[in-house]
Amino acid sequence: MPILEPTGIGRVRKFLENKEQSIGIIVHTNPDGDAIGSALGLLNYLQGLQHTNVQVIAPNHYASFLHWMPGNEQVLVAEDHREKASEFIASANLLFCLDFNELSRAEQLGADMEKSSAKKIMIDHHPDPGPGFDLVFSDTGASSTAEMLYEFITALSGEKVLNLHMAECLYAGMITDTGSLSYNCNNPRTYEIIACLMRQGVDGARIHRLIYNTYSADRMRLLGYCLSEKLRVIHEAHTAYISLSSEDLARFHHREGDTEGVVNYALAIENIRLAALFTEKEDHVKVSFRSTGDTDVNRLARQYYHGGGHKNAAGGKSFESLKKTLEGFETLIKSQAVSHGQ
Repeated sequence: MPILEPTGIGRVRKFLENKEQSIGIIVHTNPDGDAIGSALGLLNYLQGLQHTNVQVIAPNHYASFLHWMPGNEQVLVAEDHREKASEFIASANLLFCLDFNELSRAEQLGADMEKSSAKKIMIDHHPDPGPGFDLVFSDTGASSTAEMLYEFITALSGEKVLNLHMAECLYAGMITDTGSLSYNCNNPRTYEIIACLMRQGVDGARIHRLIYNTYSADRMRLLGYCLSEKLRVIHEAHTAYISLSSEDLARFHHREGDTEGVVNYALAIENIRLAALFTEKEDHVKVSFRSTGDTDVNRLARQYYHGGGHKNAAGGKSFESLKKTLEGFETLIKSQAVSHGQ
């Protein structure tokens, strides 16, 4: 369903008539800049409309370089407040599901949403939406969910409703999900929206500093270690990957968000079409994929790693050990290289 489908926008207007109802804004597990920027942009919009009971809920913690966004202090992290998050979802009248299109992408909150009688509105730009939503706004051609939120908000209320706080959040979402406008951004509409957000007073240079130039010394050393010690290149498969064990992370005092963007360095190598980052967690291995051209990592993540995403950017999980995960990945990639005659 296109984002500006009139019937859908009309239904949302009806849903929003009651200013005192409970509204939840839910994001996916391991929320990124697009998820948090979209959620806080929507929070500022709804509060500007005088909605009095709106709660953003994140399944778990997210990178500290996103904490500057207006409204961040109001985010409820379910990892720390599990019962409170479940109770809010159970009592909510309306739930916005942002930057994910399957309830399972919010992990424990997905089960809460399945049981909830609230109307569920999905706004997302990933392919192949799943069931469980009452209203679906899906646009795989959008650069980001934040771009869709701009279209959604202005379709409901016009550009006059925008303010600086909304604009900063949506701008941050668009910038982070396009690598500072280096991918997923070939549509002129994306730049028209960026221009409109900047007319609200957004300082692009300041936001770039807040997101990209706030590395701790430990995070910078971790990046150096990834490139000098943990980078593996499989030339015959045009693939490069980085792996980090729990011991590696502890050595560099890892904090949430410290590995954000590391996978892109592997993709920057000449003739590499597929890059991966494997990060050992307590009960699984987190997998991040990036690719160029026709190399479809969404299919790879869905088929082998319990995940998904976009054609050129996706992620998932492995529930084997890090060693077995890496062995399995190398076997898979080498066999596909042979089958494709690379």
